[in-house]
Amino acid sequence: MRELLRGRFARRLALAFAALGIGAAVLTALLVNAAFGARFDDYLAQQQHAREQQLAALFAGSYTRDGRWDAGSLDELAPSLAMTGSQAELRGPSGQLIWALDPGMAQMHQEMMGSQMTGTGPPGPPHEVPIIANGRRVATLIVRLPQGVVPAVDEEFRTAVNWLLIAGGAVAGLVALATGLVFARRATTPIAELTHAADDLAAGHRHRRAAVTTRDELGRLATAFNTMADRVEREDELRRVFAADVAHELRTPLAILRSQIEAIQDGLAEPAPETIASLHEETLRLSRLVADLETLASADAAAFTLDRQPLALDELVDETVAALADQFTEAGIMLRTDLRPVQVDGDAVRLRQIITNLLTNALKFVPAGGATTLTLRRVGQRAELSVADTGIGIPAEELPHVFDRFFRGQAARAKGSGIGLAVVAELAAAHHGQICVDSAPGRGSTFTLTLPARDEPRSHPSLQSGEHP
Repeated sequence: MRELLRGRFARRLALAFAALGIGAAVLTALLVNAAFGARFDDYLAQQQHAREQQLAALFAGSYTRDGRWDAGSLDELAPSLAMTGSQAELRGPSGQLIWALDPGMAQMHQEMMGSQMTGTGPPGPPHEVPIIANGRRVATLIVRLPQGVVPAVDEEFRTAVNWLLIAGGAVAGLVALATGLVFARRATTPIAELTHAADDLAAGHRHRRAAVTTRDELGRLATAFNTMADRVEREDELRRVFAADVAHELRTPLAILRSQIEAIQDGLAEPAPETIASLHEETLRLSRLVADLETLASADAAAFTLDRQPLALDELVDETVAALADQFTEAGIMLRTDLRPVQVDGDAVRLRQIITNLLTNALKFVPAGGATTLTLRRVGQRAELSVADTGIGIPAEELPHVFDRFFRGQAARAKGSGIGLAVVAELAAAHHGQICVDSAPGRGSTFTLTLPARDEPRSHPSLQSGEHP
């Protein structure tokens, strides 16, 4: 079926080339015929005018100096006129007939000489030619020239040209058809390959990729398709890993809840405060996991739900840090801040969520006795927020996937759902910002968020810095 569709497309493309070639030939034939007809008609008119002027000169020679017509000279012109198949009569200024060719004589000469020399058709329409002698008009020659010989040659020539153009059009059509087949094959081969790869990918063959054979638009399209296929395969793998991780994290608290509740129901355990606290802790663990999933879903639509307002980012960061200070204190991590005044247009709730996720991420990977430093400053037209920690760092092979959905590094498998940084990336993009990371194992990580800054300067510049042991 694929080859059939490919063949149909190639044939249609080839036929389009052929139709273009034949159409160009037909258009050329029409234009040539129109131009030739106009030029040839002009040529015939010039030839007829020249012959009429020659006859007028001959008749003018028959006019004597004393203002009379020489009848003998006029009769001498009759055989020449009769041999050419022309008809003529000479009239004076007042319209009186001076001389006319005898129709019987013209017919006799035509029969004697044959139609091939005297013309193949009847005389044309009459033309009036003035006869000028001694500087004045003395008479009018009414002449009808034969129209047969020259139009026959014209017709033969036009026929020859038309056949030549038809032959040229046929040859052009064949050449265009062959060229179209070649180019159609070359054009449809990468398209067919890309179609096959898309069909295979849709059928579940995630490892299928399109062969990139050119560097033109089709080659770039195949490269983009392969990039998309790589991302689809990667996200499928991450989804499977994520589903397994979520199932594992759900299974553990659910198993604890079930076992303790069944023990209480069977009378094997008492609902002591310690048991109630354990059950409560497991329900909180489940709630955090569900909240992370809801957060990721809401981040997808963040660009459409942002409540953008002018706000002081340094004040928002300081408030968020103050709300998380106790958690850093309990973990034994020093939290330092260096905040410069910067204003941005953004959603305060979403920006606070970004800062919270970056700080809680540091809480997971910085051991007790470590430190986290949060700095905020304006760089050109951008607000730059960085969170640097002295944690365990991120392996080089995991760095490109830190902000991928459903990705969790090996060191994070027991410390959360791995959704927080993906949410940060989504919300940063929704604010027309960027998030990047610089890290290496053993030297900590630095996450840098950049956002468009407002042009209005702060009315009361100040610096905020501090330490939260």
